Amino acid sequence: MEIDGGLTVTVRTEDDRVRTRLSAGELRELVLRIGDAGDRFLVLQRIPDLPHVFAQVWREAGGDWRLEHRRGADAFFGAELTDPERVARLLTGWARQEPGWDADVDWEPVQPGPREEVPPLDPEVAARAEGHVREMLADGYLGIRRLVEETVYLMEDTVSTAQATEIVERLWVERVTEQESWDGPTDPDRLEEAFAALERAGIVAREDFTCCRGCGVAEIGGEVTDPDSARGFVFSHHQSTRAAAEGHGLTLHYGGFDGSEETTAAVGREVVTALEAAGLSTEWDGDPGRAITVTPLTWHKRLTG
Repeated sequence: MEIDGGLTVTVRTEDDRVRTRLSAGELRELVLRIGDAGDRFLVLQRIPDLPHVFAQVWREAGGDWRLEHRRGADAFFGAELTDPERVARLLTGWARQEPGWDADVDWEPVQPGPREEVPPLDPEVAARAEGHVREMLADGYLGIRRLVEETVYLMEDTVSTAQATEIVERLWVERVTEQESWDGPTDPDRLEEAFAALERAGIVAREDFTCCRGCGVAEIGGEVTDPDSARGFVFSHHQSTRAAAEGHGLTLHYGGFDGSEETTAAVGREVVTALEAAGLSTEWDGDPGRAITVTPLTWHKRLTG
């Protein structure tokens, strides 16, 4: 499947860089490129990610392309291929979910290794862990791997990685199923649209940025990639995300990089205009010392992974 010309997948390279919604041509370029040290594989996951569903390709310099795909815990297959153009076409077919994309390939079963025996959790511990996971899923910004890591951290090591994985994967699938009923665009989709417009206009715009206002203001300057064009910033922090997910609206902090009230007020007006153009309502009295609140807001943040 494709949206606006981009494949609805993420592609992770060996340097842990993640690219989202690449075109078929961009995916082809990555396939043809791999083989050097530090750049030997690609891992493709769907948007939204699904547990145990992925495609990947590996190549050492001068060698063949090892292509593998998995479509569930017990269905894992691989093949050795010599033609990178064919590999690129197969991966594009996988990304588009084309019927018969995997035909005419001599696939062999891949043994994923023995499953780890996961001891059951005490019901009270499991309920607390599930509560944390549901909150993070409602926030909507973390993928499966990060959700597992955060669950272990929040439960202060009373839950193992394997136990957290079972909880996260089960609740993740529930949430993905739920979001299929959301008619788009949702309010978080509109927020993303507004922030993208602000970025193009020279306003550094970040969602779910740092833990709080103080950290966000201190760190937003590090997000500037072009000092000549960046006029100001706007961000929501994680506490604001959680409040929005709980139905309280989303608080946005903004400012100008020159520190003047005049620039800050101008940036605030620009932020409000972009939000309203995207179909969102705001509360702000024009005071550069006051935050902008996006409300009313239905926080249906789509999972990606």
